[in-house]
Amino acid sequence: MSQPLILASASPRRRELMRLLGFEFLIDAPEVDEHTGLGARDAVAALSRRKALASRAVHPGRIIVAADTLVALDDVPLGKPADEEDAFRMLRLLAGREHQVHTGVTCIAADDTLHSGVDTSTVRFGPMTDREIRAYIATGEPMDKAGAYALQGGAAAWIEEVRGTPSGIIGLPLPLTRKLLAACGLEYC
Repeated sequence: MSQPLILASASPRRRELMRLLGFEFLIDAPEVDEHTGLGARDAVAALSRRKALASRAVHPGRIIVAADTLVALDDVPLGKPADEEDAFRMLRLLAGREHQVHTGVTCIAADDTLHSGVDTSTVRFGPMTDREIRAYIATGEPMDKAGAYALQGGAAAWIEEVRGTPSGIIGLPLPLTRKLLAACGLEYC
């Protein structure tokens, strides 16, 4: 492909997942207003679209992929923690409960056709003591993650069940992304 597609994200996890699809891509992480006032599922759809459109303004004619992920407990979004106490609050809420992880993906084709979808998975955490939560926070891992945890990291010790798409929980649902890119004219390499 002479003009690689654009991944509108600074997330190293999304970069790693995108590489699994075999496409060449460039990174452009646009700054967008992340406040929507919407429930988690609608918010990730809106935010992935905002990111895709912002990147499209800079890269006309290129295929754009953008995503946004939110953890939701009772449809209340849990974004990235502001600090360690916020991470503690989030993990205390999630401990011993099920929650949803929503990832919205928007792809814009070279002809400006927009394709989008939302992947939702359910994660069940086992119980966590306050001491375990503090020890996990001390690793630093929760601080840049939606819901203050990473499925592929140390939090896996408490994740008892996952129903859905693991790559979506990490930040880029590969089955959905592959389908959306195919709709843009790109087939899995």
